[in-house]
Amino acid sequence: MHQKKIAKNLTTDSIYKLIVDIALPSSIGLLFHTLYNVVDTYFAGQHVGTDALAGITLGFPIYFILIAITSGIGNGTTALASIALGKKSSSDFHAFALNAGIVGLILSVLSFAFRQTYIPFLFKLSGASGDVLFNGVSYINTIFFGIFFFMLNSIINALLTAQGDTKSYRNFLIFGFFLNVLLDPLFIMGWWGLPELGTFGVALATVLIQLLGMIYLFFKLLKSESFHWVEFKAAKVSFARSKELLGQGIPSILSNAASALGVFVINYFIVKIAPGATTIAAYGAAMRVEQLVLIPTMGLNTAAITLVGQNYGAGLIDRVKETKHKTLLLGITFIVVGALIIYPLIRPIIGLFNSDTAVIEAGWYYLHIEIFALPTYIILGLYTSVLQGVKKPNWAIFIGLYRQIIMPILIFSVLLNAFPVGIKGIWFGIVFINWSATIFTFFYAEHVIKKLAIKPTL
Repeated sequence: MHQKKIAKNLTTDSIYKLIVDIALPSSIGLLFHTLYNVVDTYFAGQHVGTDALAGITLGFPIYFILIAITSGIGNGTTALASIALGKKSSSDFHAFALNAGIVGLILSVLSFAFRQTYIPFLFKLSGASGDVLFNGVSYINTIFFGIFFFMLNSIINALLTAQGDTKSYRNFLIFGFFLNVLLDPLFIMGWWGLPELGTFGVALATVLIQLLGMIYLFFKLLKSESFHWVEFKAAKVSFARSKELLGQGIPSILSNAASALGVFVINYFIVKIAPGATTIAAYGAAMRVEQLVLIPTMGLNTAAITLVGQNYGAGLIDRVKETKHKTLLLGITFIVVGALIIYPLIRPIIGLFNSDTAVIEAGWYYLHIEIFALPTYIILGLYTSVLQGVKKPNWAIFIGLYRQIIMPILIFSVLLNAFPVGIKGIWFGIVFINWSATIFTFFYAEHVIKKLAIKPTL
C-alpha cells in the first residue's frame, strides 16, 4: 500500500523553521499571483487601451468580492482544520472538509445567481460610463462564471495549508502565471486565428486556469498525509459544522468584502476629484507595485493562522505567542527591505502597465505618500490571522468596516467639501485611517492573547 509522505510537525518543530517552510512557498505563490495580475494589467493597458485598464481597475473591487467570499471560507476552513489537527481529531478534520465544500457550493451558486443585481450597481457607484463601463462589466461577468473553481481551490488549499503544505498552491500559481502569459495575448489579440476578445479574453483565461488548478489541487489533497478518502466519504453533512465554519468564515468574508467596497469608495472620490481615466488608471497600476512590496509579508499571514490554529488546538499557548512575535518581527523586516528595493523603480514598473506619462507621474505621486502606510498592512494582517487562529474572528468585521467604509466616507467627504486639498487629501487620508485602525487592532489583539488559558475551550 502506498505510504503517504509524513508532514512537518507544527506543534513541536522550530517556530522559525515552520514559519519559513510555510510562509516562503506561500509568498512565492503570491508573487506569481501578483505577477499574474500584472500580466492582465499589462496586456489590457498596452493592447486594449487606457479605457480597458481603467475598466478593469474599477472592476477589481468586484473581483475582490469574489475573492473575499472564497478566501473567507478558505480562512475559516484553515483555522478549524488546523485546530482539529492540533487536537489530533481526524474525524473533525474530515467533517470540516466535507461541510466546507457544501457551504462553498451554496455560496457560489448564490453569488452567481445574484451577480446581475449587484455588479451593475457597484459599477454605477464607482461612476463608470462609456467604454470604461463596457470593459469593466465584460471582464467581471466572465470572471463570475468561474466562481465555483475559485471556491473549491480556496477550500482545498485551506485543507493542505492546515497540514503545513503551501507548496502545492505555490506550484499551481506558478503554472497559472506562465499559462496566463500565453493565454492573455492568445485571447486578447486573437492569435492563431482566434477572434480578438479584448477584456473578455483576460477573464476567460483566468476561468480556464482556475479549472485546471482545481484538478491539480484535488489530486494533491488525495495524496496528503491527513486526508483520507474513506473518512471523507464517511463524514456527515452537519448544520452545526457548517454554522461553525460560517462563524469563522463570515467575519473574514465581510472584512475582505469591506476592503473591496473600500476600493469602490476610494475610486468614487478619485473620480470626483480627478475626472477621467488617468488618475484611476494610475491608482490601479500603483496598487500592483504596492502588492509587490507586500508579497513577502502576506505569506506570513498564512503561516500565522496555520501555526496558531494547530498550537491553540493542542493547548500550547506559549507557542501561539511565540508565533505572533516572530511573524511580526519578520514582517516588519520584509516590508522595509521590500520598500527599499521596489520604490526606486516605481516609474519604470508603472510604465510597464501604461506608457502614458500622466499615468506614470500620478502613480508615482500616490506611492510616495502611501509608503508611510505600508507597515500597517503587515501588522493588521498578522494580528487578524492570530485572532482567527484562536477562534476570535469577529474583530475583522469591525476593523474592516472602520478602515474601509466608515472612516473613508467621513474623512474624504470632509476633505472634498471643506478643504481644497485635491487628490493628495485622499492619499494622506488613507495613511491616517490605516494607522488608527492598526493602533486599535494592536491593543485589542494583545488583550485577547494575554487572556488565553493554558488549555483553550474548544
